[in-house]
Amino acid sequence: MRQLRDAVAVITGAGSGIGRALALELAPRVDQLALADIDDTGLKETCKLLGTSKARGYCVDVSDASAVESFAEQVGNDFGKASLLVNNAGVALHGTFAQLALADMEWIIKTNFWGVVYACKFFMPLLECQPEAHIVNMSSAVGLLGVPGQTAYCSSKFAVRGFTEALRDELAATNVHVTSVHPGGILTSIAANARCGAGLPPGARASYERMFEKVAQTRPEVAARIIVNAVIRNKSRVLIGSDALLIDIIQRLMPAHATRPLLRILEKRGGKYAATYLGRNS
Repeated sequence: MRQLRDAVAVITGAGSGIGRALALELAPRVDQLALADIDDTGLKETCKLLGTSKARGYCVDVSDASAVESFAEQVGNDFGKASLLVNNAGVALHGTFAQLALADMEWIIKTNFWGVVYACKFFMPLLECQPEAHIVNMSSAVGLLGVPGQTAYCSSKFAVRGFTEALRDELAATNVHVTSVHPGGILTSIAANARCGAGLPPGARASYERMFEKVAQTRPEVAARIIVNAVIRNKSRVLIGSDALLIDIIQRLMPAHATRPLLRILEKRGGKYAATYLGRNS
């Protein structure tokens, strides 16, 4: 998407983390920002940082199809167009498959995967009306390689990856470009805000959070700059962080056994917290 100056950018999950950093990074480049988040307090703080003349906030639960449809209609009414859609909203869930209830799995898939699908579906008519438009879907480095202890999260991010890759080819001859983003560990509050499976042992949440603190390497502002540059260059896929690059290399070199060296790295970096994170204490 070469021209951002007159664009209306839509960002979900804009109340914190990468979403807020993207809003701040895009603000000087685009005309207007339509920002969504289920956390109304965080969303208002992001809008305050940007100024009311630049951004408008919408409290939206992306796991609710009717809410996302209404959001798209509101953006169309408020701005008359949407040029850039960033599906950034996402949640995390701690626990192995054995420790999770089916309702837990349904919850994370509904938000991380269906939230992306809903937004793409309902914003597509607005995007197709633009001379040039762009969709950014947030997968993950663990959308490239499965990790024990993250069964639910990996499932949701693999789904986003597959959907995005297929959608990109379906839209190849149109005005809508599509980018799949695979961040490694980003220093956000996603781990602290994550749900825990009912079967997790006592103290597991603290171990998950400590492990995340040890392996997360990249600041949200850095991730935002990389994503915006990828949009400008119409890149199809983006890896963020040296950990994401390493995962991609390992998966390419040894796809059937890639988890083994990754686990050794995580155990070395995570120390005593790694066992719980990787589901070894279940």
